[in-house]
Amino acid sequence: MADNKEAGKPGRKPTAGDKKQFLSTMDPLVIRDIKVAAAELENTASQILEIAAKEWLERYRAGKK
Repeated sequence: MADNKEAGKPGRKPTAGDKKQFLSTMDPLVIRDIKVAAAELENTASQILEIAAKEWLERYRAGKK
C-alpha cells in the first residue's frame, strides 16, 4: 500500500532543521558573485547570505541605540 505523503517539488531540497525559506530579488551579478564566493569558501550561498544578514542586523541595532 502506498504512503499518503505529499511529494515535494521536483528539484527542491527540504529546508534543514528549523530554517525557513526566504525569497529575495537581487541584481544577477550580485547573485553570481555570492555563489562564486560561497563555492570558493566551500559554503552555500544561503549560509553566506545568513552570515551577512546577521552582521548587518548587528550594525543596524547598534546604530539605533
